Amino acid sequence: MSYIVAYVTTPDFETAERLANLLVENKLAACVNIVKDIKSVYFWQGNIEREPECLMIIKTREDVFEELVEKVKENHPYSVPEIIAMPIVKGSQDYLKWIDETLSR
Repeated sequence: MSYIVAYVTTPDFETAERLANLLVENKLAACVNIVKDIKSVYFWQGNIEREPECLMIIKTREDVFEELVEKVKENHPYSVPEIIAMPIVKGSQDYLKWIDETLSR
C-alpha cells in the first residue's frame, strides 16, 4: 500500500472545513489538518497574486488520489485548485494501519 500526504489550498476556513468533512465522510482521507492564515504568492493570468489562504494537509492513500482530486474539483471555488501529493516515505506502522482502517470503514 502506498500512503501519501496531499495539499489543497482554499480561499477561507469555511471552504477548507467543508472540503475536509466531505473527504473524510467519503473515505478519501483519514485525516485533514487545516492551517489557517497562510499567505500565497503565485503567478496567475499574467499577474503576480498575493492572497490569504488556508492549507489542507490530507493523509490518505495513493489508490484513492484520483477520486480525491475529482471530489475536490467538484466542490472547490477555484477554477484550478492546488491539489498535489507527496509520498509518505516512512511512517509509524500503527498510524499507517489506522489510515487503512479508516479508509475501509
